[in-house]
Amino acid sequence: MEDLRKIIRDIPDFPKKGIVFKDITTLLSDGKSFHRMIDLIAHRYLDKKIDTIVGVEARGFILGAALAYKLGIGITLVRKPGKLPYKTIKKTYDLEYGTDTLEIHEDAFTPGARVLIADDLLATGGTVAAVIDLVNELGAEVVECAFLAELDFLEGRKRLPENKVFSLLNF
Repeated sequence: MEDLRKIIRDIPDFPKKGIVFKDITTLLSDGKSFHRMIDLIAHRYLDKKIDTIVGVEARGFILGAALAYKLGIGITLVRKPGKLPYKTIKKTYDLEYGTDTLEIHEDAFTPGARVLIADDLLATGGTVAAVIDLVNELGAEVVECAFLAELDFLEGRKRLPENKVFSLLNF
């Protein structure tokens, strides 16, 4: 895993002073590393009977689509308001600097569907906690939340259901 960790670039003071941004585009643009990352994550879910992947805007779409393809299932998108064309439900949640809102189609799942939430990075956990609420509201079951990377020092895992988080890399 160290080879995958090393390929992720640190960008100091982005998006604001004092933050070190983990730039995964370097990993995504390296075909061999991207392929390995998807294989490593997907292998965990081969026997979990996942019905669909939920990809979180926007980098979660990349990870989620690749995982869905690898597992032979579909992907459902969770987006910012006004981006989905059909009837949606929404969830507003708190950020360190304000609030944000996410939406999902109201018919995204059949009741009892087993879903895997996919995103690139687990930081404070606020976004994925909101996604879990949306999935639960639609009557689906969150099997797990899968991340390429987790920023351990932000303790986002504490905001999520116990034993429902997998991160390939930890920083």
